[in-house]
Amino acid sequence: MRHTGRMSAHEDDPQPVWAEGLAPPRRWRDGGGETLFENPWLQLTRHAATAPTGAPADYVVMRPRNLAAGVLPLHDDGTVTLVGQHRFATLRYSWEMPEGGVPPGEDPLAGVQRELAEEAGLTAAHWRQVLELELSNSITDERALCWLAWGLSPAPVAPDPTEDLRIVRVPFLSLIAEIERGTVRDVMTVATALKAHHMAREGRLPAWLSHGMLSRVD
Repeated sequence: MRHTGRMSAHEDDPQPVWAEGLAPPRRWRDGGGETLFENPWLQLTRHAATAPTGAPADYVVMRPRNLAAGVLPLHDDGTVTLVGQHRFATLRYSWEMPEGGVPPGEDPLAGVQRELAEEAGLTAAHWRQVLELELSNSITDERALCWLAWGLSPAPVAPDPTEDLRIVRVPFLSLIAEIERGTVRDVMTVATALKAHHMAREGRLPAWLSHGMLSRVD
């Protein structure tokens, strides 16, 4: 399938303060492309592109159909729930917060709430979206939204047929320590945990919740 050239849909995105007063950036241009492969989960497209420097480029982009979404569940006692599973793409075992894909048309919050119940067996009374991420943005347009959730209650677990999950509950500071050791590598989990740590230290979460997160080390 052939595609006509695409225009940027993000030219009005908020910019960091250090970009104020700088000359407008030069941009990539898409001269049209074609679909190389597609299935229910992703599309692979090839483009006759022109770089900001004017150089021609043969560019291939992987385009997931779903929005990535994840949540770090924060328990009242300063622990968090994580799930462990073996990942086929890397053939490595990965400890992660509950995550999954939100199909087009589904509300992202409803999608991540579903993932929390299915993977971790939890529901939450309080939700706060804390991050929007671009995952490997040189080769894919995949986006991720990440939440913190607390006020947790049990719910039935219902993993996907391909998921062999182990569920653990560990002190929040143990998660931070394992990120520093390199044993937790999933980018959504790493980014969300570090953002939660910053928010707890800066008083941007309920005081009682922050106290539990930053004091429990056993």
